[in-house]
Amino acid sequence: MKTTMTKTLLALAFAAVLSSCDKKKDREAIPENPGNYVLAVTPTAIENVADYLLTASSLDEGKVSIVGNGVEQDGTYRYYVTLGNKFFSMLYGQGSPGAVTVYDVKAGKLNKLNDFVAATVQAFAPVNDDILMVKVARSFAAAGASTLHTWYIVDSKTNVQTAEGTIDALQPAGNGEIAHFSWLKQVGNKVFAPFFSITGRNFFTKYPDQAGIAVYSYPGMKYEKTIKDTRTSFIGRYFTDGLGLVENGDVYAFSSSVATDDSKLTSTKPSSITRIKAGTTEFDQSYLMNFETASNGYVITNWLYIGQNKFIANMEPKATKGAYVTGKSLAIVDVVNKTVSAVTGFPEPAAIVDLTDNNYSPKDGKTGYVGVNLKDGTTWVYKIDASNHKATKGLQVEGGLITAIQHLQ
Repeated sequence: MKTTMTKTLLALAFAAVLSSCDKKKDREAIPENPGNYVLAVTPTAIENVADYLLTASSLDEGKVSIVGNGVEQDGTYRYYVTLGNKFFSMLYGQGSPGAVTVYDVKAGKLNKLNDFVAATVQAFAPVNDDILMVKVARSFAAAGASTLHTWYIVDSKTNVQTAEGTIDALQPAGNGEIAHFSWLKQVGNKVFAPFFSITGRNFFTKYPDQAGIAVYSYPGMKYEKTIKDTRTSFIGRYFTDGLGLVENGDVYAFSSSVATDDSKLTSTKPSSITRIKAGTTEFDQSYLMNFETASNGYVITNWLYIGQNKFIANMEPKATKGAYVTGKSLAIVDVVNKTVSAVTGFPEPAAIVDLTDNNYSPKDGKTGYVGVNLKDGTTWVYKIDASNHKATKGLQVEGGLITAIQHLQ
């Protein structure tokens, strides 16, 4: 079964910037655009910040608009998971349980299947026919109590939560700090949970030059081991999937090298990509891709797997990297050949408000689609062609900022 995950946390500050641009234009009415592509769009009007879900027949051309179109979501912060032909819209409840709405597509339009309530979580991913979610501890429990993460399983067939449990939050790091999962990934019949170890809610660490991935059985979520490496800093970033599973079963992992202590960057290792070979639970010591060297001075901050060992990567100059800085330049990364090729035809970073973290690829080894919110008030889906490293404008979105792009079967 094809599985794809998406995620989003809305950037409300950007709404004020683009809203002023939007109000200067009289926009023509744009009819709905039935299709199997689903886009989450945050309105640019401050007083109306809930996402709208729109459909589109193509990402290569045309327009969509939230004006008179789309399905309004409930609540400000939303994240999304696509599993097979179902689209799960989950409310980030700021610590409280949140509403979850499940959709499929019928005749090119979103069709609501179910509503239920689930815990607010910080990491989630499809596993088999389920969605695994983890509420991650950010502070130590009181003296004498165990510091625990809580996990939940939602069955995508019945659209309800079917199991939950707890796991030791300190055990994976093994250094007295909390193992804060940056994401989750199904690898074979296991769950890999890359983490950064933290001393508390400030996310500081005394161990900036260590990478760790906790390995769990599934569906029991029994801790098995931690895959460790000292050649890089931690894998992924907050709410960012740093693992990529390729066709032969190998797993690649990126590190931005942005660990902090006392609000200062303390990682001494370069931003790099490492590998875990198929069928193993150890870092491959024969493989290390120094991303800073391969890219001539950039760090990797996010990526989208497009198939055939290639990723579309977000890059940020090393001089301006930060724990929460997402690069606005794109490159094609071939992890087997260890090459980084800058994408041309893409807007300059100075012209970009932000890029969508939750993007789509058919995984054909060639194509990816990235949402771009520009300072001139326009919003586009850009098509990235890995064969020639070029970007071209595709679907235009009016009335808001793209926060997710997905496709349903």
